[in-house]
Amino acid sequence: MTLGLEALAKVNRSLRVLGRRPDGYHELDTLFQTIDLADELLLSDDDRLSLSIAGSPLPDGEENLVLRAARALQERAGVKRGARFRLTKRIPVGAGLGGGSADAAAALLGLNALWGLGLSPAELRAVAASIGSDVAFFLFGGLARGTGRGEEIEPLSDRPDEWLVLLLPPFPMPTPDVYGALGAGPIADPFAPRPSAGEMPDRNDLEPAAERLRPVLRSLRESLGTAGALSARLSGSGSTLFGVFRSADEAARAASALEGREGAAARVARTVSRAEWARRALPAAAR
Repeated sequence: MTLGLEALAKVNRSLRVLGRRPDGYHELDTLFQTIDLADELLLSDDDRLSLSIAGSPLPDGEENLVLRAARALQERAGVKRGARFRLTKRIPVGAGLGGGSADAAAALLGLNALWGLGLSPAELRAVAASIGSDVAFFLFGGLARGTGRGEEIEPLSDRPDEWLVLLLPPFPMPTPDVYGALGAGPIADPFAPRPSAGEMPDRNDLEPAAERLRPVLRSLRESLGTAGALSARLSGSGSTLFGVFRSADEAARAASALEGREGAAARVARTVSRAEWARRALPAAAR
């Protein structure tokens, strides 16, 4: 039996940093949104766990999040079966788009079906949270609020499709570096009211830190605004910036104008609803 799943990327439509937690992580309040940029994960039965990767020089050993997810699920479910994974990477690494986390979640969803475990989303979420802060979001897709380290997920009603331009600089942004640069500066008000229904906040509290480390990010963000973006933000800790445009045509024109700016690639993307995410990311038996 072979399963093929898409591991769809995300952007953070907003990201509030509420302060540092006793465990050393930061308390977050973020809005995750799935987009149509995706890796592909094929998995099939085998007597051991193995991984091969195309499209990226990522390591394929035990440190890879796909195999870490598989090992964690083996332990959680008490199974000894294996699987052979073939990962085709299209989501840039270190870009704030959640590629590694999406791959890990796809592995959990795929193995749950391949091994016939029948684990609920809540049970998979516990495994996901042990692997990485935003892995749990990729078990739900669509638009969702993430709190805690980002692992506490509240699915939200989908909004109409939006067209984005992604600017992909030619460098990654290691997440620990960005949080380190955040320092002890002002943080978000933890008692600030939540957005009302239909409202989409427009902020990312990590932008100042990322832009101190890489000043070109501010220039690129401003270029999205000049190109007509309704909003221009950093996704997660970067390095990807995204602009929201009124239509596919406007996004395409902006991407063409911005391609190569400061060495960045420009790509048009579309937001993905939870229903579309389910059709593309879930094994058929789990839909």
